[in-house]
Amino acid sequence: MERIYSEHSPIFIYHLKDILEEKGISTIIKNEFLSGGVGELPPTEVWPELWVVEKEDGDAAHKIVQEFIESTKSLARDWVCAACGEQVEGQFKVCWNCGAAPGTD
Repeated sequence: MERIYSEHSPIFIYHLKDILEEKGISTIIKNEFLSGGVGELPPTEVWPELWVVEKEDGDAAHKIVQEFIESTKSLARDWVCAACGEQVEGQFKVCWNCGAAPGTD
């Protein structure tokens, strides 16, 4: 087994797990229930950890995780719909109110 990623957010860890398993890479999560140890243990020591079961999947898993993390960093900022004036969060590619894409009238 090989540790791939550790993060304070279990939701993010589970999302990465789903991405890797979708690609055929078997994974497990360790430290899933250790958050109660914060204070007695350093916080980063109790973060959930994503591990691949087969060590030979490690390089591919690291690459997939890094690509996903990089893609989340490039999320656009919030924008105002030119068609209806609605404020739209950056992760949305179309206006939730009228369906227009950014820059379209």
